[in-house]
This record gives sequence, C-alpha cells and structure tokens, in this order.
Amino acid sequence: MLERDTPSPSRRSRRGFLKAAALGSAAVALPALPVSGQERAGRRLGAGVSGYGARSRFEVATRRVRGARYDQAAGSLTPLQDLDGAITPSALHFERHHAGIPDIDPAEHRLAIGGLVDRPLVFTMAELRRLPAVNRVYFIECSGNGRVKWSPAQPDTDAQGAFGMTSCSEWSGVPLSVLLREAGVRPEARWLVAEGADACRMTRSVPLDKAMDDVLVAWGQNGEALRPAQGYPLRLLIPGWEGNISIKWLRRMQLVDRAWQTREETSKYTDLMPNGEARQFTFVMDAKSVITRPSGGQRLDGPGFYQISGLAWSGRGRVRAVEVSTDGGGSWVEAQLQDPVLPLAHTRFRLDWRWDGSPVTLVSRCIDETGDRQPTRDALIAARGLRSSYHNNALQAWRIRADGGVENVDV
Repeated sequence: MLERDTPSPSRRSRRGFLKAAALGSAAVALPALPVSGQERAGRRLGAGVSGYGARSRFEVATRRVRGARYDQAAGSLTPLQDLDGAITPSALHFERHHAGIPDIDPAEHRLAIGGLVDRPLVFTMAELRRLPAVNRVYFIECSGNGRVKWSPAQPDTDAQGAFGMTSCSEWSGVPLSVLLREAGVRPEARWLVAEGADACRMTRSVPLDKAMDDVLVAWGQNGEALRPAQGYPLRLLIPGWEGNISIKWLRRMQLVDRAWQTREETSKYTDLMPNGEARQFTFVMDAKSVITRPSGGQRLDGPGFYQISGLAWSGRGRVRAVEVSTDGGGSWVEAQLQDPVLPLAHTRFRLDWRWDGSPVTLVSRCIDETGDRQPTRDALIAARGLRSSYHNNALQAWRIRADGGVENVDV
C-alpha cells in the first residue's frame, strides 16, 4: 500500500497536466460530482439499439441554410466551429444545389461515356461496383466559400458563415482513368464534358489531363453510400478544384476536342478583374485556413490555458505549415499539424496558448507544399479588385475582447 505522502503515477501525471495547462496548483482538490437527473430519479435502463445510429440529443451542431429565391437553388454551411477532427460527418457536409435534389433509383441509373472514344460505353451501378475501387480522402470547397471576405468584416460572422462551404470526406469509387481507358480515348480528345441528372443538367468541362490523373467516379462517402444531397448514387469527385466541377448525380460524360463553354464556366464561376477582363477556368482552390476555436460567436471563460485549433487545406497539395499570430499578424508561431497530413484534404492544426485577459487578435495562415501562402485581404484586393465573387482565400482573423467575447475582424 502506498504511503499517504507518496502520490501515485496517475496523480503525478494529473498534477503535471494541471501545472502545464496553468489551470491550478498541484494541490487542487477535485470537487464532488453533481447528482445527475437519472440518479435523482433512480437508475433505470437506457434506450435500446436502433437500425441506424443517432447522435445524443445534447449535441446540436447543425448546418445553417442559405436560401435563394427558390428553395431548390440553395446551399447549407458546415459548422466548422463544432468539429474536432479533419473529416466532416456526412450529415454536416455542406450542400449547394441549382435545381434541387433528384430522387434517383440506383437500379435504374446509368452512366454513359461517348464522344471521341473508340468504344462508347454505358454502365449500370452494379457494373461500376465490379471495377477496381479505391478510397481517397479529399476536401470539396465551393469557389464562393469566403466570399464574405470581399466586403469589410461583420463582427457577428462566425467560422461557419465565413468558411462553411468546405467539407472533407473519405470517398469511395473507381478512378475515372479506368473508365476512360476502357472506352479508348481518341488522340484528338482534349476535354471531357460531364453532365448531371438534376433538373438543370449541371454541366462542366474538365481538361483531359486532370481527368486521367486523380479524378474519382464516386458512389461512397465516409463508409456508406453517398447522401442524396451529395450526388447519390454517383458523382464526379475532382480533388482540389472548385466544387461546382465535381458534378453530382453523374449521368453522362462526353470526350471532346475543346471546352464546351457552358453557363457554369462563362456567366458563372469566372473572376472579373479590375481591367474588365475575366479569369476563366480558375479551377484550383488556393491555400486557406481558419481558426475554429476560439472563433466568432464563442466566448472564453477567463484568462488561462486554451488550445487554438483550426483547419487548413490547399488545392495544390499538402499543407506544409500553418502559422498562428496572436497579435493580428505582427508576429507568427508555427502550429502543430495533426496527422495524417494528406494532399488535397483538410488538415487539423493546434497551438497551446495562454490568454492573459487582454484584447488580442488571432489569425492563421496556411502555407502549402508549393509555397502558396494565404494573402491579407488588402493584398488580394490590390491584385484582383472588388469585382469578383469567387476564390477569396484571404486571412481570417478573430478579435477576443477583454470580456472573452470573440468577433470577426479584418487584418
């Protein structure tokens, strides 16, 4: 039996944590646990098992819906501030639709491949699932994500409102290159045109070299079938590029010799520059990061230890580093990246920090493996003006007031 004045290993480790975290002295006494409602009423059996799992009724993270003139042309935002890891739960993956969500029977669905190919093909879902499948972790981000950064910061904006149109999942499917090789791509083919089965027939042109590289024809997300809002039963998944090009409810692909200049790549999803010209086919999503805790709308309980945490990603490859500033960008400290650090995927970063109770401004910046680095809002506007609505990857800052409240600011 241990002597009274000899702490056990578990007590020593707990004391070390408390001292390191500046939460109290080594002599802190643990308070008595409050009596739960169940104990007051007497212990009783809990709920039984169910056919499909549900989260606790005490968990309330939800997607915020952004409506448009019609409900069918709307979107929802991922509550980034409520997530802990790098993978987004399927039920919280952001949505963006242009003509509503079609109800498709997978037994009746077909994928056709034609155009400049030697062997036009039509696949059933069962036939696609017989092909060599892979799992890949990729983010999807709407090119309009962060468009609030084009305007001066609104104090009440939170992480969901600022950057909630990005999500990251493990996708299951067959590499598009497998299907194209089976069809036999002709030498004159340079582009692929993909079409969805939704009411607006969403259509985008994809350069052939990208199509033959890392693109998936996906039927699964996070270990189960795609959700209807994510393209069930089949979608294109083009990693690192703007989300609109990852066609959902994929039904047809045509090999062609040039881009088809569809509505979504002419009147939409282009960047109008200060000189009146427009950047077209700006597919790649640039390096970006956002601190999710502490972030807008949250409140710190008082001075002491906190862990700054957030997400970083880049359409150009892996996140190489994330730097965090607690003085509005005056100085920077490199945060710890949480494994796994995968290319074209969300990466969780963390930094241990002690708040002294004075007003501070937190900001993060992502640096990817190509050297691409997040710009300030002023630098981005100087280069591209204020006539664009897409591809804003400016730094996101949060101001912590003396009362612990957190609000959105520009740096």
